[in-house]
Amino acid sequence: MFHKKRLYPLQQLPALRPGTLALCLLAQVGVTPAYADTVYATLEKDNAVVEVDGTTGAVRRTVQVGNRPRGILAGPNGNRLFVASSRDNAIVALDAGTLEPAGLWLVDKDPKTFAIDPTGHRLFASNDDDNQMTVVDLDSRQVLKRVAIGKEPEGVSVSPDGHWIISTSEADNIAIWIDTESLEAVERTPVDPRPRYSRFTDDGEQLWISSHDGQSLTIFDTATKRPVKKLKFKIPEVAGSEIGAVGIRIDRDRRYGYVALGRADRVAVIDARKLEVIRYIPVGRRVWNLEFSPDQKRLYTANGLSNDLSVIDLSTFAVMKTIPVGNRPWGIAVLP
Repeated sequence: MFHKKRLYPLQQLPALRPGTLALCLLAQVGVTPAYADTVYATLEKDNAVVEVDGTTGAVRRTVQVGNRPRGILAGPNGNRLFVASSRDNAIVALDAGTLEPAGLWLVDKDPKTFAIDPTGHRLFASNDDDNQMTVVDLDSRQVLKRVAIGKEPEGVSVSPDGHWIISTSEADNIAIWIDTESLEAVERTPVDPRPRYSRFTDDGEQLWISSHDGQSLTIFDTATKRPVKKLKFKIPEVAGSEIGAVGIRIDRDRRYGYVALGRADRVAVIDARKLEVIRYIPVGRRVWNLEFSPDQKRLYTANGLSNDLSVIDLSTFAVMKTIPVGNRPWGIAVLP
């Protein structure tokens, strides 16, 4: 599964910690950088993960990581990255500092997205070709359970209190609520066509679910599991068929939420208190996933058809930088 690492020209100083070179150079000229994020993106067509200096926009290195990597998450303590190697039917772990292989968990067919519980001990992966979710113990590497989801399971998330796992079924147009103790599905909630992603607010009070073919976002009250609002995405200059709601992020203060809109090449900005769409930000082509900087002052987006990342300044809601990264960026993770 693992291929020999490819080192790109910018990786000349492997002993330096991420961001060290940029920080040293800036210090010499008396300039303090505004931020020093390290950004990681999966590259579907390159079978690789790319590491980017968020300050300079420079690609530090690109490493091979199995066949068709898609979802990527930073582990709870930030020392490992987890990657869904979908054609290898596995979740791969990389050391976040070296990008060397650090573990592998088999999770059945075609994992796309996954979530890790707040304790960092269990991983929940959707298996698109098996119509199920695989629950894996990260410590023992054992499969604890396989939970039937419905056809084409996709967006997986875990509530902040660790009580609920959510998985969506694209083909059956439902969201499944799974109790983390019993690992049993307790409720199936209808949603708009082709639900892609799910995301809890940090306070756990709401669950947001995007629907690709419904061009919509449904917000649920977690306590009642009932919808409280549905938002429809409409962009005058973009055909409705091009608007596909996918990745979701909500800031920790629940002030704003952001939804990637696929081939519409936009990110929707949502007032998370009024639950209203307030603007659309043009980004790269076919924006699929997005992630905050650690201080939540910037938003990074993976743009699969323009082969780049967009960096959005959240004080102005404008793209401040575009970073070419490789073929078909899909998932994205950010560390300090």
